Order: sequence, then structure tokens, then C-alpha cells
Amino acid sequence: MNHNTIYVGMDVHKENFSLCAYTLEAEKASYHQRTEADYKNVLKYLEFLRSIYGNDANFICGYEAGCLGYTLYHQLSANNVNCVILAPTTMLEQRSKKRIKTDKRDAEIIAKSLAQHNYSPVHIPTAKDEETKEFLRMRDDHKLALKKIKQQILAFCLRHSYRYGGKSHWTAAHLKWLRSLTPEALYKEILDEYLLTYQNLSDKLERMDKRIEELASLEEYREAVKKLCCFIGVRTHTALSVLVEVGDFKRFASAKNFASYLGLVPGENSSGENQTRLGITKAGNRHIRLLLTEASQCYARGQIGFKSKELKSRQSGNTPEIIAYADKANERLRRKYYKMVLGSCKKHNVAKTAIARELACFMWGIMTDRIA
Repeated sequence: MNHNTIYVGMDVHKENFSLCAYTLEAEKASYHQRTEADYKNVLKYLEFLRSIYGNDANFICGYEAGCLGYTLYHQLSANNVNCVILAPTTMLEQRSKKRIKTDKRDAEIIAKSLAQHNYSPVHIPTAKDEETKEFLRMRDDHKLALKKIKQQILAFCLRHSYRYGGKSHWTAAHLKWLRSLTPEALYKEILDEYLLTYQNLSDKLERMDKRIEELASLEEYREAVKKLCCFIGVRTHTALSVLVEVGDFKRFASAKNFASYLGLVPGENSSGENQTRLGITKAGNRHIRLLLTEASQCYARGQIGFKSKELKSRQSGNTPEIIAYADKANERLRRKYYKMVLGSCKKHNVAKTAIARELACFMWGIMTDRIA
């Protein structure tokens, strides 16, 4: 029984792990075990399997990407255990809508996918990329909190008939008007607390944005961020987020594969002569997909071929080839947006999603030196 490869499926949760072993010879899972959520219990389980399959047995462990992130992967790898993180959307195991779902069965599916190679592994970022990614996502969480407190302040004013006569909210004039309000009794204290929270979050975001600029100027990110910032709608935060979330762009064979990884390609439900196109798949990295969709909105305004002073400033320092490639992309994407909306009467959101897909393809080109 020596020299076997044993595939260990792990259905991992916050409180517990469900483990099982799968071999190609037996073609079924066995030795199911449920343990507390601790990597040491996984190591004990592997020792138990080694007593059965022999000391020369080769173990390949795997679990689906989820709440544990990369922690379990690093813990097992540090103990010389071959571990894989599976991307759930790429696993080919059929799961019907009316299936019986249990942790035991999920562990079996993971082990079977490992054995049959019916999955795509999750890219493991470097320690620096992982730290930077966590910081950027924390900044986005604070941005959402700021958006929510703004909505709460405006709702408070509307409930109590305080109507602002200016053109835009959250300008200096609007904030001055908010601070000048004098509601009666406890309402004044409520408004003051809202405004204090707003100011604290605004100051935090300003401080975080400065820190992001410092991170982007590090040697490992500087050149790549400068290249990506040549595109309209892509500034330091978006460029750095794409870099640390994707990691190595060259692991994608083509721009189409990269767009598919982001879930920006349309789905399809076709059979025989019937062909049905669906919306985008939304598979893969949701965070980058959201950032690129937001960036694509900048192509919905402005004149084709026009370059603002800010864009020229961001492009300065790059090679003429990079700038020419970015200018070609910017002109094409803006022209495509106007053609889809004004010429083909497509909905704005449909056009912006199509622009986000092509923007991702151009990003792949500039990061893999495919700019010919």
C-alpha cells in the first residue's frame, strides 16, 4: 500500500473541520472524521492515515476558499504538508439544487475534485501583497461606513423638514449649513453625534489615502502602479488593489482568461439550436470587478481623445509605448461606450459592464507587455 497518493478533503468552518480521505484505487471517500478547528488536528489525522497507508504515502490536502483565508494553508505548509485552496466556482463536481448538503458530503466532493483535478487552485499572494490587500479592504470598509452615515444624516434632516437649498450635498457650504442647524431638545445632540462620526470617518479616510500613496511608492509596486494609472478612471487605490488582488498577471494565458477570472464575461445557456446569452457570470474576484466597474463610469463622460491635466500628470514618467497603448485603450473604450448607448441604445449599466471587461483586458496587456 506504499507510494499511494491520498487526497484529503477538508470542509472547514469557524468551529470545526470535517475530514475524509480519497484514493483513485478505491474511488470513494473513507475514514471520515470531525475535529475542532485547529490545524494540529489535521496533522494528527494525517498521522492516523499514515498508519494505515504506510510511511511512504503522499498526502494532498485541500479546502474551499472561504472564511479562513490563507491561514490554514500557511500553517499546513509550514509543517511540510502539500495543501491546495480550491476556487469553489471552478469545481466541476455536479451539485443539484435539491441535493442533500452536509459537511461530510462537502468534504467528499473536495477530495474527489482534488483526485480528479476538477478545480482551479486559488493564487496564494506573497506576505506583502496579503498585508497590503487587507489594508486596502479595510479602507473600503470605512468608505462604506462613511456612505452609510451620510445617508443617515440626510434621512434625519428629511424627517425633521430641514431642506438644503444648495445644489450639491457634502460640499463645504452644505457642511456649514448642517452645523448651523439648531434642532430642539435631544435632536440637537443626535445631529451633533452624527456629524462627529462623519468627521471622524472623513479624517480616517484622508489618512488612509495618504498611507496608500506611500504603499504604492514602494519599489515592488511603483512601476506597475504608474502603468495602470495611465487608464482613465484608474487611480492609485484602484491600481494598487488590482495588483495585490491578482498577483502575477502572467498566470493568465490570455486577456479573455483574465476577464473570465474576474467574472466579467457573459454566461450562456444554450442547447441545440437555441442559444441564450445571460448576464455576466460574476465568478472570481468580486472586489476587482467592483473597482473596474466603478472605473468604467469615467468613460461615460468627456470628449473622445481628450486628455485632462490630471491624466497627463498620471501618465508622465512612463515610456512612450505605454502612454500610446493607454491612449489607444482610452479612446477605444470611450468611443465604444458612446456607440453602445447612443448608437445601439444599450442601457448605461450594460455598456459600463462591457467597458469594464475591455478595461480588464487592456490591463492584462499592459502588465504582461502585450502592447503591440
